[in-house]
Amino acid sequence: MKIQELLQQKLGKSVDTASNTEIYYALLSIVQEMAKEKEAPATKKKIYYISAEFLIGKLLSNNMINLGIYDEVRELLAANGKDICEIEEVEPEPSLGNGGLGRLAACFLDSIATLGISGDGIGLNYHLGLFKQEFEDELQKAVPNPWIEKESWLTKTDVTYPVTFGDLKLQSRMYDIEVTGYNNQTNKLHLFDIDSVDETIVKDGITFNKEDIAKNLTLFLYPDDSDDNGRLLRIYQQYFMVSNGAQLILDECVARGCNLHDLADYAVIQINDTHPTMVIPELIRLLVERGIAMDEAIEIVSNTCAYTNHTILAEALEKWPIAYLNKVVPQLVPIIEILDDKVRRKFDDERVVIIDKNDVVHMAHIDIHYGFSVNGVASLHTAILKETELNPFYQIYPEKFNNKTNGITFRRWLIHCNPGLTELLDKVIGKEYRNDANGLEKLLAYKEDANVLDQLLEVKKENKKALCEYLKKTQGVELNPESIFDIQIKRLHEYKRQQMNALYIIHKYLEIKAGKKPSTPITVIFGAKAAPAYVIAKDIIHLILCLQELINNDPEVSPYLKVVMVENYNVTKAEKLIPACDISEQISLASKEASGTGNMKFMLNGALTLGTEDGANVEIHELVGDDNIFVFGASSEEVIEHYAKADYVSKKFYEEDADIKAAVDFITSEQLLAIGHEENLTRLKNELLNKDWFMTLLDFKAYAAKKEEALKAYEDRKAWAEKMVVNISKAGYFSSDRTIAEYNNDIWHVQ
Repeated sequence: MKIQELLQQKLGKSVDTASNTEIYYALLSIVQEMAKEKEAPATKKKIYYISAEFLIGKLLSNNMINLGIYDEVRELLAANGKDICEIEEVEPEPSLGNGGLGRLAACFLDSIATLGISGDGIGLNYHLGLFKQEFEDELQKAVPNPWIEKESWLTKTDVTYPVTFGDLKLQSRMYDIEVTGYNNQTNKLHLFDIDSVDETIVKDGITFNKEDIAKNLTLFLYPDDSDDNGRLLRIYQQYFMVSNGAQLILDECVARGCNLHDLADYAVIQINDTHPTMVIPELIRLLVERGIAMDEAIEIVSNTCAYTNHTILAEALEKWPIAYLNKVVPQLVPIIEILDDKVRRKFDDERVVIIDKNDVVHMAHIDIHYGFSVNGVASLHTAILKETELNPFYQIYPEKFNNKTNGITFRRWLIHCNPGLTELLDKVIGKEYRNDANGLEKLLAYKEDANVLDQLLEVKKENKKALCEYLKKTQGVELNPESIFDIQIKRLHEYKRQQMNALYIIHKYLEIKAGKKPSTPITVIFGAKAAPAYVIAKDIIHLILCLQELINNDPEVSPYLKVVMVENYNVTKAEKLIPACDISEQISLASKEASGTGNMKFMLNGALTLGTEDGANVEIHELVGDDNIFVFGASSEEVIEHYAKADYVSKKFYEEDADIKAAVDFITSEQLLAIGHEENLTRLKNELLNKDWFMTLLDFKAYAAKKEEALKAYEDRKAWAEKMVVNISKAGYFSSDRTIAEYNNDIWHVQ
């Protein structure tokens, strides 16, 4: 049956008379049915990807692209006076993730299905997500972000499991979301929940009773852990996720013929960061419960689990006091103690023990000792893990360590969000790149083709106009599409250094006030959420919002400089921002960003990177060459040495450089204090002067100089377009299809 007939059958009326909402739900139903038809038969071995986050974004258009019906549906709707973009607006974005970790997990599931690999995701069905961000009085306000509707991508299943905690027992419920591969099979994302969760217990923003586990367990992603109850709730969540996952995995493997002794022949479990670490002791417990001796159970699980490290930040490698685990999961503690004892019998290095002298359990240490693979997510990141952060483990297990540079689902970040560029690429180099992103290399042949360069600039111009219209409609902000769009969108964290970008804005503002006006206007756009308990991150948002208010309302400055903080940044907004970007801000302190994936999405869409030699920026630099990227700042070696010697003093830079002093002092100037809150602005200024743990002031002058170089380079439009061509053509390496093929070839070995 043709799509038109299917759609009219679902609607019970003609397409032109149906509302956007009716069309959305009809398409949702059609897509789900088509996806189910492509579910692959089970293979002997299967990959289970366990993650606390899956930032999957809206699914309708992505699924239609993967099923091969997107263009047909778009044209059908247009012929009936309907706009597919308006249909997309009806869909709520699933609140199942926050940052790069969750977006990466979503990309990986897409590529696992695209490559025809048998594999499913396992996570939690958060009702209210991280939170919805609102701006009030120049401050971030967190409110619930509900997304689950009666009809949605979630399918309720009959699969339930008992999960026992120290003080209560709960019955889970599994929900599934179909994961479609591009021109290939459909896999699943399994999300676990409980029927007793009660969204009405949330009061005053996102506060709720953290002790009522039966009502709050799957309410929020990363509940505020600034108190004991919040930390305990995180352990409840993590155990709930892995206990369900472990029970599901064993049931599925047994159904496929596994006798449990040969579990590693039937399953490989990829542990995405440390949140799912308890799957290791839980699987051991379940195997022992089913009659397998402890030592053999440990060996079986060690051959089944693999660990991906996503961070160099020590605070992000989870550590839980054993007293917390005794309260929430007492059944796991004896197993963790056995695992620790085995390590202590083999090694006398306190740095590699699982339970340290303070009775704190190091989750990553469990993963490394009792998994068969440990991977970093960019070449520099993996090198730092081996050489410094995890060096004691690398000395013991060199064969376990490997690198898997992250990737993105380029179809979503090109075909879906940048139809203008897609159309140009199709016309110039054909459509083969849709199946194999390396095909983008063909664009290099057109680097000096004036006609292609002109069309490329025109596509960017149209995308900028579209973003201007969107921001005017959603936030009431008037922007100049002829200005340079300089964009920094990512989780708000001091190591990502949004504060350095803000100091540059102040520096530029002061220059304009002094009569030094840029020849091309600049628009600086931010998008970021700060964790509710992360005080300084929220202060940085406050500074940016104060600068937005000050600058955009200053008639002397606003023609030359504008600042916008996009409210409630998410995947949907990223899909509008990324195609419009000229300069991609990737300015983390070298050695601190594991990879980054936003840098890849920007590159793919023809933005030029302004960045440090950090994370995947290193590999972008290698691919595009010195002339097509703007690199600045201290190297990772220099930064690591500063930390080792403890010789970085931010106040020294402040006292010795007039520009730095002027920018930092402006944070508590009369102009900003008239708009903002003295407490927040003073605290942020003091943080920069007295701590500046991520060395903002160390790199500030180099950053400002390199940014000026990028702004000047933008003015030669032909040369800039040539740089865009190089970036787009070299972006194919960063396809998550390539990353997943490497995982499968080197780690999973799923046929």
